[in-house]
Amino acid sequence: MKYVLVIGDGMADFPVEALGGRTPLAAAHKPVIDDLAKRGTVSTVRTVPEGVPAGSDTAILSIFGYDPRKVYTGRSPLEAAGSGVRMQPGNISFRCNLCAVSEKPGPYEAQDMISHSGGAIEGEEAETLMHDLLRDPGFAALLEECGMTFTVNPSYRHIAVKRTGSAALTTTPPHDILGRGIAAYLPEGEGAAMLRRIMAASYEILKAHPHNAARRAAGKPAANSLWFWGQGSAVTLSPFAEKYGHSGDVITAVPLVAGIAELAGLKHTPVPGATGEIDTNYAGKVAAALRALETDDFAALHVEAPDECGHAGDAREKVRAIELLDSEVFVPLTQGLKKLGDYRLLFLSDHYTPVSTRTHDGTPVPYLLYDSREDGGCGQPYSEEGARAAGGFLAEGTDLMSLLFAR
Repeated sequence: MKYVLVIGDGMADFPVEALGGRTPLAAAHKPVIDDLAKRGTVSTVRTVPEGVPAGSDTAILSIFGYDPRKVYTGRSPLEAAGSGVRMQPGNISFRCNLCAVSEKPGPYEAQDMISHSGGAIEGEEAETLMHDLLRDPGFAALLEECGMTFTVNPSYRHIAVKRTGSAALTTTPPHDILGRGIAAYLPEGEGAAMLRRIMAASYEILKAHPHNAARRAAGKPAANSLWFWGQGSAVTLSPFAEKYGHSGDVITAVPLVAGIAELAGLKHTPVPGATGEIDTNYAGKVAAALRALETDDFAALHVEAPDECGHAGDAREKVRAIELLDSEVFVPLTQGLKKLGDYRLLFLSDHYTPVSTRTHDGTPVPYLLYDSREDGGCGQPYSEEGARAAGGFLAEGTDLMSLLFAR
C-alpha cells in the first residue's frame, strides 16, 4: 500500500463575483480530482486551530500531525531548517522577504507595500540582488553591528539569523498589508530599531541597483526592500516515522515545507526548475514523488501556485493554477500510482487564501480522501460547497495523517 499527500497551497476561497459567485475550486475544470472525490470521501477539516495565526506554517504542521499549539515557535525556524540553517541555542531567526515597496518622495517609512514577493522575483536575479546588497560595505557593517547573518535562497524568500536576541517582537507578514502604507506595520519591540535601520538601508541600496532599473523598464515592480517577519527560536519535532510507522519524501519548492520535512526526519528531494509560482516544474515534482514511492510507502507533494495567485488577488489565474494541478499533477500521478498497486491519497488546501483579502484565513478547508481498493463514495466534487454537502467535520487537522494511514 502506498500513501500520498498532495497539498494545493491556499486553494480554498470564498465565492468570487468575477467567477459567477463560484469559488476558484468550484469554477476550475478538474475532472481527475473531481472523479477521485466522487469515488472517495470529501469533508471539511480545521487545519488552523482557533487562536493560532493562519498560515502555511501552522496549517502544514497540523496536517503532518504536529499540533502548532504545542510546537510552534514561529515560521522562520521552520524555513531555516529547510534552507540548511542549523540554529544554535539563543539564536533568533527571521523570514526575510525581498519585497517591492513604492518609491514615492520621502523616507522609507512613507512607502506602501506593493508586492510581498518583489514582483515574483526568482532565481539568479533574486540571488544577485541579495548578494550585492550583502557585499555593500555600509550594509555589511550594519549586519555585523546587529550580529546578523543571511542565508540567500533563489527566490524572494530568505533567512536571517541573529546570534542572540529576543523573539518578543511584533512583526507583520508583508502579504497581509498589500497596498497599504508600511509605517504602521514596521517591527516593534525589543531590537526593532535595528531591524528598521536594516530595512531602510536595504531600500536605499536596492532601489539604485541596475537590476531594478531593468525591472522598472520592463514594467515589473522593483525588488527594493527587505522585510523581516516570522521570527522565532529553534524548534524540535518528534520523528514522523515513530509517530506513524511510515517514512518517505516531501516534494516542495518552498523552504517552509522542506523545513518541516527536515525537522520531522523525512526526506526532501529538491527538483530542478521547481518554483513557488504557477510555472513550476510539475512533471519533475510528480516524477520525484513516484520515484520515492518505489522504495518508501509515503510521499507528500506540495504546490504553492494557488496561494500566490490568491495573494495577487487574481481569481482567474487561481482557477488556472488549480486546473494545472489536475492536468499536470493528478493525471500523471494517478497513472503512476496505478502501476505501483493499491494506494490511499489525501488532497487538501492547507488554508484559505481569498482573492478578496489577498491574505491567509483560518476557515476550515475541504479535504479529499481516496482509497483505490474501495468502490462508491460521496458523489460530491472537490470544492468548499461539495465538502459541506457531503457533511462531516474533522475538528483537528492533526488527525489527518491517521486518516490517511487508516489508523
